[in-house]
Amino acid sequence: MNVQKPGTNLRTGGQVLIDQLRIHGVDLAFCVPGESYLAALDALHDAPEIQLIVCRQEGGAAMMADAYGKLTGRPGICFVTRGPGATNASAGLHISFQDSTPVILFIGQVGREMRDREAFQEIDFRRMFGQMAKWVAEIDHAARIPEYVARAFATATQGRPGPVVLSLPEDMLTDRVACADARRYRAVQPAPPPEAMAELADRLGKAQRPLAIVGGGDWDAAAIENFQRFAAAWDLPVGTSFRCQSHFDNTHEQFAGDVGIGLIPKLAERVKTCDLLLIAGARMGEMTSSGYSLLDIPTPKQALVHVYPDPEELGRVYQPALPINAGMKTFAAAAAQLKPPAKVAWGGWRKEARADYLEWIKPLPNPGKVQMAEIMVWLRERLPPDAFIVNGAGNYSGWIHKYYQFRRYRTQVGPTSGSMGYGTPAAIAVKLMHPERIVVNIAGDGCFMMHGQELATEALYKVSVVNIIVNNGIYGTIRMHQEREYPKRVIATDLNNPDFAALARAYGLHGETVTETAQFAPAFERCLSAGKPALIDLIIDPEAITTRTTITKIREAALAAGR
Repeated sequence: MNVQKPGTNLRTGGQVLIDQLRIHGVDLAFCVPGESYLAALDALHDAPEIQLIVCRQEGGAAMMADAYGKLTGRPGICFVTRGPGATNASAGLHISFQDSTPVILFIGQVGREMRDREAFQEIDFRRMFGQMAKWVAEIDHAARIPEYVARAFATATQGRPGPVVLSLPEDMLTDRVACADARRYRAVQPAPPPEAMAELADRLGKAQRPLAIVGGGDWDAAAIENFQRFAAAWDLPVGTSFRCQSHFDNTHEQFAGDVGIGLIPKLAERVKTCDLLLIAGARMGEMTSSGYSLLDIPTPKQALVHVYPDPEELGRVYQPALPINAGMKTFAAAAAQLKPPAKVAWGGWRKEARADYLEWIKPLPNPGKVQMAEIMVWLRERLPPDAFIVNGAGNYSGWIHKYYQFRRYRTQVGPTSGSMGYGTPAAIAVKLMHPERIVVNIAGDGCFMMHGQELATEALYKVSVVNIIVNNGIYGTIRMHQEREYPKRVIATDLNNPDFAALARAYGLHGETVTETAQFAPAFERCLSAGKPALIDLIIDPEAITTRTTITKIREAALAAGR
């Protein structure tokens, strides 16, 4: 495939590596260049079918790879250099691990003869990433590159998806070897046993108050469609796990709300009081379980049916009445074939759950001239169903979760790990994959500044994302907790921000500043028609700390409680 040395049939390790990426179908990769993997970069020069996106910081590159993995189900590819490059990239790798996203991180490494001397920028990546990846390895022999890369693709995509790290010694990449290429990987999924599906149908048929929660990283659009068909046939109320809100059409009559931060109180009560809880694809971690308070540990009082692709997760925290080790695609296909009884016993239960959700998303006012609920309602009515909403972490995301309605699978792209800085780089990857669709990045001011330099990447590749910076001048989530636990003792949460619209223009973007609600819609339309990346600096009152309360009310409640 790659250009060989004249008169030989040998390839460099770098050439072998890039040939494997071609074989495994890689079409997009993200990097910050480094001298430790120059031979791989040189081989990419001869691989025009792999679009290489050069980023401004390794954390942003890894987050772009994560977004690619989320949307495609195939491993996102990221190249970084040793030492500081790897430590920067760890921010994105942690997201991939907690979000169950397939990613392969290639790291340049010191030469093999220098190892264990603490050479320049040397780190033992097996130790560094041991708890942050499904598999970490170093390739010592160039002839084994096909074996290692094939295993990396298989490991990243099978069972519970997740990240893999491969360390590439600099001199190994320049070795010339004769070796056979691997075949393209094929991801496999366990299928649910017929007897388990029969038991699920039997348990559902006997239930009075069933509830389903879907989430996780093992779905595709066809699987979601099958699950929605199953839910409609059985008239099940369905919630979604934290930041997996687009795993089920929010306008569907079965949708009952997202089970995450700030969930509907009545939905939380439904999770606690249902007599059968079907969890498909979600781990039911801290955010989705409201701090592990919705289900008893280790044995929930609800009859728990837990479907998950990795058997090690089944029973890890919650002991299910019916564990089903299955991939979401195979499970959803089997569930869609289950025949419901002529009439279910919980029709009113499902209708009440839906009514509670519709009541919950009615817009409520917040302090200040910018009304976040009104803006989110305008966006959900203005944007087409296939538009993407990308976000990082912070209290501003609560308005997205509560008021925006996702209608297509994976049109919500956000970190379940709660990592700030994710939205800006992730939105670039999303737009590169879907240039014909609208991509909106919503970030807090603190969140944006953690990877805001990737605006330069947007400008370089003419990636027309619309960035909305929810600017309240504080680290809002931390300030909220601070006022709740240590009222009036404010420290370390105030921010001194630049003029974000002017900053955007300095990068070559279209920039807008919005200080009141009525200005938003025309500003957004100008951004869409600008023909280039754009940014709206949306300045809100810091008192508007959440969708439901204010800083003053939180402080007053804390003082009244004697804190």
